[in-house]
Amino acid sequence: MTRRLYYEDAYRKEFDAQVISCREAEGGFEVILDQTVFYPEGGGQPCDLGILICEEAREEAQKDVREDAAGGQVSVLDVQDGGDEVRHFCDRPLQKGMRVHGKIDWTRRLTHMREHSGEHIISGIICKSHGYSNIGFHMGKEFVTIDFNGMLTEEEIAEAQKAANAKVLENVEILAEYPDAETLQTMEYRSKKELDGAIRIVTVPGADCCACCGTHVKRTGEIGPIRVIGTEHYKNGIRLNILIGEKALADYAQKSENTKKISTLLSVKPENTAEAVDKLLNSFNCLKLEYGALKMQLLEQKVEAIGTGEKSVVLFERDLSPTDVRKLADRLQEKAEFSAVFSGDDAEGYKYVIISSKLDVAAFGKELNRALNGRGGGRNPMIQGSALASRREIEAFLKEKELL
Repeated sequence: MTRRLYYEDAYRKEFDAQVISCREAEGGFEVILDQTVFYPEGGGQPCDLGILICEEAREEAQKDVREDAAGGQVSVLDVQDGGDEVRHFCDRPLQKGMRVHGKIDWTRRLTHMREHSGEHIISGIICKSHGYSNIGFHMGKEFVTIDFNGMLTEEEIAEAQKAANAKVLENVEILAEYPDAETLQTMEYRSKKELDGAIRIVTVPGADCCACCGTHVKRTGEIGPIRVIGTEHYKNGIRLNILIGEKALADYAQKSENTKKISTLLSVKPENTAEAVDKLLNSFNCLKLEYGALKMQLLEQKVEAIGTGEKSVVLFERDLSPTDVRKLADRLQEKAEFSAVFSGDDAEGYKYVIISSKLDVAAFGKELNRALNGRGGGRNPMIQGSALASRREIEAFLKEKELL
């Protein structure tokens, strides 16, 4: 049985232990210690990472001021719960009976503690306010996700976020206890699954009471800001994407800097950037409509300049939408037996629409696609698609077919 020192003191960064066993495992070696500070993955919280140093190497390191002296340092790459044992997956083997000194990646652990405590607060508040259960929880590299079995409005999410941050500012003590069976019977606490044996209850006074196996900070003030940055539908409920602690602060700093830059570019105060961008977008949309109308007028003039009864008319244009390509080809078919419009450039390729009243364009399109790395098709008298070829290659193909 491994003694779990992280439950005795979640702030402990180093420890000494004895190797109980070591066996080869997939991708490395599985090491069991008599005690550990390394938290194994579980309950939505990622595992701790770090190093183990054999005592002989540690003594040499103290003499030589080198932690890796005598090659006695191994990296802990993963940690998993094995029931009574904590399984450390290392990059190198350690000898059974050896004494080792362990060090966890404290920055990683502290981030997880803050995130886990913050998750309890907002989940508990939503449970109390709306009766929804937390049915999923994951600490990702970028943000924390929490899944609830019910929907929340933007206003309700904002209220929960405000209440959670208020609880952080209260700086109340977070309690972790193992109540006896009789006490548990009288307690109201959250739990994602049925539990038996000793049950660890983590309580944030006034916010949450939940069965939990994770590590937590001592007081809510250590968590830092809690910020919901996104939502999405999940099963019959909602998933919240949340930043907690230093990640929330980093996000605020980045967005504040972006707002400052936008403010400078638009020559408005930071608090007026949203209104200024809205006005700019409206102006852009108006200009876009005007540009589209002028572009179509110019294309219409090109069509009018073409004589009626032509055998073949082919146009190359830039920046036409698929709809505009189709409209232009439709107009050209009134002038010629074979009309083709290509829009694009040599780097990205060309969208095309081809219409003919006499040619079998369905068969022609298959041949064009094979020759010009194209995709698409259709039925007579019209085909459409795209070709990853240069204008010169397209023109050469059309000349070969005596259509240009």
